[in-house]
Amino acid sequence: MSGITMIETVEHTSRVPRSKAEIAKAIAADIPAGSYVNLGIGQPTTVASYLTAESGVILHTENGMLNMGREAVGDEIDPDLINAGKVPVIELPGTSFFHHADSFAMMRGGHLDVCVLGAYQVSQHGDLANWHTGAPEAIPAVGGAMDLATGAKDVLVMMTLFTKAGEAKIVPVCSYPLTGIGCVSRVYTDVATFCVGPEGVTVTETFGLSLAELQTRMDTQLHRLEDAPTRAEPRYLRPSIDFRS
Repeated sequence: MSGITMIETVEHTSRVPRSKAEIAKAIAADIPAGSYVNLGIGQPTTVASYLTAESGVILHTENGMLNMGREAVGDEIDPDLINAGKVPVIELPGTSFFHHADSFAMMRGGHLDVCVLGAYQVSQHGDLANWHTGAPEAIPAVGGAMDLATGAKDVLVMMTLFTKAGEAKIVPVCSYPLTGIGCVSRVYTDVATFCVGPEGVTVTETFGLSLAELQTRMDTQLHRLEDAPTRAEPRYLRPSIDFRS
């Protein structure tokens, strides 16, 4: 929907939920041209494959690389050239390399426009929990997530909406340890795209479910675009969606 002004929630009930590739493609389309972007470990790294050269988006990776390219394939693979998730990537013209500490200074210093992260939970007001479930046997894995959540101008989340047990990951209040408070602006999932913030949760599109069906599976109150309360735009993104007052 990038480039289209949306004033009503769109419900794609006749199709199946989005694949991971389709979610990544949607996120890539919504990142403003010329942005400096960090893609978190896991699914978010796949967004790189859908960014065009014309977009001018420059990818940063916390292990010390700027202007990183997509995932490397075949003869392109160099085991010494990887992203933060240890996935082989390619260099683009003008790529630069630097110390790990310098990379974190970029993150903490507010030099990144957008980051895309995975999540265990996102609250209706944009709180993020993505480093630990609190379970005794779980291994905490904060990495650079806290630095990105607080340092990037805007935080997008990419995830499946429901756990294997069928519980929604967008919740009224996070029950897992927080990574950042009020930092998330959009959540892209297999069955819907959401905007979150001080006024709650607005659904922009659904995939394979109607909004009414989605509401029955979630404890969070969901708003339609046409009924959404007045809200501010995300800190950096200039979304295609027109939030009417």
